[in-house]
Amino acid sequence: MATPKRLAIALAAVALLVGGWLWLRNSPLVSVERVQISGVQGVDAGPVDAALRSAARRMSTLDFDDGALRAAVAPFRVVKSVSATTSFPHGVRIEVVERLPVAEVNAAGIHTAVAGDGTILGPTHPELPAAAHNQLPSIALAGFPGPPGGQVENATARAELRVLGAAPRVLLGWVAKVYMSPPAGEGLTVQMRNGVEIYFGDATRPHAKWLAAARVLADPHSAGATYVDVLAPERPAAGTSAAGGLRGTTATTGQVSASDPTSAALASALAEAVNGGGGLPTSAGALPTSVGSTGAASSEPSATGATATAPVGPTSAQTSEQSPSTSG
Repeated sequence: MATPKRLAIALAAVALLVGGWLWLRNSPLVSVERVQISGVQGVDAGPVDAALRSAARRMSTLDFDDGALRAAVAPFRVVKSVSATTSFPHGVRIEVVERLPVAEVNAAGIHTAVAGDGTILGPTHPELPAAAHNQLPSIALAGFPGPPGGQVENATARAELRVLGAAPRVLLGWVAKVYMSPPAGEGLTVQMRNGVEIYFGDATRPHAKWLAAARVLADPHSAGATYVDVLAPERPAAGTSAAGGLRGTTATTGQVSASDPTSAALASALAEAVNGGGGLPTSAGALPTSVGSTGAASSEPSATGATATAPVGPTSAQTSEQSPSTSG
């Protein structure tokens, strides 16, 4: 049986240990000194980076609070989530996931950037990555979409945004617009800047559909195609005519020549997307002008004049890129 003296010693030891731990977890011995941040890009990168570093350096690696980081970047709508991993005794790595703008809405002369999850980011100029300025595809909305920080409510617009949000970043700058065709048409359609149309049908499996479209258009067998049908991404088809006729600029431009500089640059971007590349083009002339080949399965002409490719079995595509890590 424990004597009062032994009990007192035990309690004193516990108190000493607890007190020592409370002192250590907030002492200079474990203060945050090295901060590594990844996933921050665009014109808000500097302020976001500074806010995270300031918040992190007020904590220690034994008493680190992700909530304090989220509070520090709450004013920046472009930040979707923040997480951190500490490295004893003085290091912390912070990973940021951003809501990158994928489209813009023009209402009453005000261009509003919108993210793939439907978040309204506000006027385009303060939210856009520098290389993407004035290259966001447009979506149609009746009236102003709502205040910054809110959500786009229109179901059709949300489906269009979901497709744009799944686009490989290297291709987003090549998208001119996305729209819903009439009921008798091909459904949700993406039109590229060189006139080629991609028939998505709906917003299901958007990553697989983008990868299927990229593989088809990057294949030399698809040169001259004016549309790509990826309603079934396992078996996409490319051609120069459709049952209902082509709409938009494709109807007047006819075949898209692969030797055209814009088409050649787009083909190069498509090849880069298939190979997992990233980056947003600043202009067509800034991209390589050689037509990329991905070694996709050979194609066979169909009876309708379209080209149906062999199954490509896409499962995913890169939808965003993170900037190189910075430390300090």
